[in-house]
Amino acid sequence: MEQRIANSLKILTEADKEACETVRVSENEPLSGKKRLFIESYGCQMNFSDSEIVASVMRDAGFATTSDVNNADLIFLNTCAIRDNAEQKVRNRLKQLNFIKKNKPGMLIGVLGCMAERLKTKFLEEEKMVDIVTGPDAYRDLPRLVEEAETGQKGVNVFLSREETYADISPIRLNSNGVTAFISIMRGCDNMCSFCVVPFTRGRERSRDPYSIVKEAEDLFRDGYREVTLLGQNVDSYKWKPEANGENETVVNFADLLEMVAKVSPELRIRFSTSHPKDITDEVLYTMKKYDNICKYIHLPAQSGNTRVLELMNRTYTREWYMERINAIRRILGEDCGISHDMIAGFCTETEEEHRDSLSLMEYSNFDFGYMFAYSERPGTLAAKKYRDDIPEDVKKRRLAEIIELQGRLSLERNQRLVGTVQKVLIEGTSKRSEDDLCGRNDQNKMVVFPRENFKKGQYVDVMITECTAATLLGYALQPEPVLN
Repeated sequence: MEQRIANSLKILTEADKEACETVRVSENEPLSGKKRLFIESYGCQMNFSDSEIVASVMRDAGFATTSDVNNADLIFLNTCAIRDNAEQKVRNRLKQLNFIKKNKPGMLIGVLGCMAERLKTKFLEEEKMVDIVTGPDAYRDLPRLVEEAETGQKGVNVFLSREETYADISPIRLNSNGVTAFISIMRGCDNMCSFCVVPFTRGRERSRDPYSIVKEAEDLFRDGYREVTLLGQNVDSYKWKPEANGENETVVNFADLLEMVAKVSPELRIRFSTSHPKDITDEVLYTMKKYDNICKYIHLPAQSGNTRVLELMNRTYTREWYMERINAIRRILGEDCGISHDMIAGFCTETEEEHRDSLSLMEYSNFDFGYMFAYSERPGTLAAKKYRDDIPEDVKKRRLAEIIELQGRLSLERNQRLVGTVQKVLIEGTSKRSEDDLCGRNDQNKMVVFPRENFKKGQYVDVMITECTAATLLGYALQPEPVLN
């Protein structure tokens, strides 16, 4: 058991360290007579969702996706700019792709997303093999940019929009398990956290028409999907006003939207990400409580446990405010509600005492898991302009290690509470470790592994939890047939 716990902590640590450098590749579409598009997506769920929009736009332009880069006529790298490591991974990948391109002169390479938006035309100067540079709000323009690049010109569109939400585009699901899917409900961000590049790479915040969101959820449910995650940089600030915008027109906020999607079907699970501590309301929490199919799990980034550091980060809340939001979650949704966090180690001028405040906030909040990073200065951010990155790397690494170690203990303790309980699990597929086991997530977003028996992907099953690691719950199915939600 000790070895299994040690292994799970190692897995958790690596997942946390690589969270923003995850890579997903497009799949082979069984379509003939079309040019082939290879999409490699880096970073966050928003990027993966955007790649599905790109695939749909390019389908209409005569392209089908492929998982074989050597078979591609067009390669898109959908990039992340939140950490330097993510950008360096893209640079290294382009060097590899250059060798392929030399042997296939007609091949085109495009760089999309946040890194493209941050560097703009400078990227074309630095990476000569790149033909197309496109920001997150210009994906409708990709067919024209590809045609331009086919004539030998460089195709560039990094215009940031105040209106674009891609609400009318039906995404092509990439890397889909056929059970879970993302739905983008808004784009951009109006928060100016001093460490973050997102407002500069994704533009101002705008909310998508709620009726198009509900329709997408209905379509997914009809196609066999049983869980959707509503995506936004700050979902709690979702606010849609009808174009008429009369005084008596109804404004739809995030709690309203959650309810609308929850009503699609009681068999459709609803998740959402990401929440902001300054904006998450009791109304949202009570809506979650009202509907069984809204998962009792909240990702609530903290970033620091010290008020002075939070002020430097321009997070616009205090340590006490964050703790009050944790109290509200526990009061309204109960102790079993899953809560995860983001935490930055070694932000500018952070002292040892302030670092310990982050550790004590983690203890107080009793987080289920987290995404934890050492501070990485990003060019163009407010922090890069105003503050000196003055914490030595060895100190950052040591503080990060302490945060990760603590989270490992908290994760294990939170999972141990569920040993001996029955958890309803939505089966997502086969376990990575054994073809004899299936895996899926419970309400609190915890991975559960259990023997396959006669169950299938997309079914709900009641699982008795018999043991756990810090990252996984293990058990066996109680009933011979799947359960209704």
